[in-house]
Amino acid sequence: MTAKDVDSSTKARPAKPQSQPASRLGRLLNSLGPGLITGASDDDPSGIGTYSQAGAQLGYSIGWTMLMTYPLMTGIQEISARLGRVTGHGLAGNVCRHYPASVLNVLITLLFVANTINIGADLGAMADATKLLIGGPGFLYVLLFGVISVTAQIFSDYKHYVAVLKWLTLVLFAYVAGLAIVQVRWAEALQGTLIPQLQWDQSFLTTLVAILGTTISPYLFIWQSSQEAEDERIDKHKKPLVKAPQQAPGELRRIRIDTAVGMAFSNLIALAIMLTTAATLHSAGMTNVETSAQAAEALRPIAGRLAEFVFAIGIIGTGLLAIPVLAGSTAYAVGEGRKWPVGLSRKPKRAVAFYGVLALSCGLGIALNFTPINPISALFWSAVVNGILAAPMMVLLMLMSRKKAVMGRFVVSGALAWLGWIATAAMGFCVIAMAVSALS
Repeated sequence: MTAKDVDSSTKARPAKPQSQPASRLGRLLNSLGPGLITGASDDDPSGIGTYSQAGAQLGYSIGWTMLMTYPLMTGIQEISARLGRVTGHGLAGNVCRHYPASVLNVLITLLFVANTINIGADLGAMADATKLLIGGPGFLYVLLFGVISVTAQIFSDYKHYVAVLKWLTLVLFAYVAGLAIVQVRWAEALQGTLIPQLQWDQSFLTTLVAILGTTISPYLFIWQSSQEAEDERIDKHKKPLVKAPQQAPGELRRIRIDTAVGMAFSNLIALAIMLTTAATLHSAGMTNVETSAQAAEALRPIAGRLAEFVFAIGIIGTGLLAIPVLAGSTAYAVGEGRKWPVGLSRKPKRAVAFYGVLALSCGLGIALNFTPINPISALFWSAVVNGILAAPMMVLLMLMSRKKAVMGRFVVSGALAWLGWIATAAMGFCVIAMAVSALS
């Protein structure tokens, strides 16, 4: 951004002194926000199942996808965050203001279905992981985790709740610790991570599409844009950047760092999961792992009880992080699209409809675990719906980010715009590949 883009009032008022966290880790977490939580929630139990299957099926040769997807997901998430911070509205809130209601209704319906199925699958995986650790009835754990997630979002203080979510991201380091337990052939792992290895067969292409669809998901766009708008709304010193351009240099820099760190964290964990399952399951000839819980259980005879424990703990922790993001993004999308009062910082009685959508999505996700619906089949159709939804949603995001009527002087341009369009094209490829794979 050039100097002329900044208002003459850039000489900002001195900020009120704030108490700084004592530890270095505390200071780092305090400087991060929506980007970190978004990135960590991308490694939900369903995503862990995808990465586990990729590592078990293709071994070390698939790690390069994490380097390939990093700039794409970072670009599209930064654009989502900018949209929220610049305009003061999330993605759905901007769509409803600039596009026909019919477009928004289709997007919201698809998002609600996909997120609800994902919630149900994640709750089931968390319950299975808990059974592996302590035994007991799975249905009870589904209810317990579902109720905890809904109650925490509705009745917790917003700032405390977000702080808990940020600290909860640390549980994902369990998968990095897992690399110290198993025997990784590091020369092969490094080669597979740095050098793309393509295979032109249906199995490889299906796995590649699944990885792209897992790392670039519609609920992540909604969540990060809405959280940026929410954080601006509750901070009396902040205004949408279209109204307060003098705040832009610091805020856009924060968004870039927050997003880059969050997406790097997400892909680091995903790579650790791939390497762990490649070193154990693939090496032992176990190439068919359908869920994260199956991956944890399969590790026991190969890598020992400790590896299974670490894997299972990670599933439970990331589920507790991801379910609020899935349900919250649904509620934000519906609420902003209908121009209701929205936000986790609002008291329940001031945002009844918003919290009602959130509770309904979680409730239906819980109920899915008590139906004859096969969770693996449900996840497949969830991936299909996400694929259908992601491409047009990304097109809308890119079009809005390029409009002066939406972004004012902060239209997205240059390398960031190119990254956004490349990510959009990659997701379009996912949709086409899924359709071809389904018809073949």
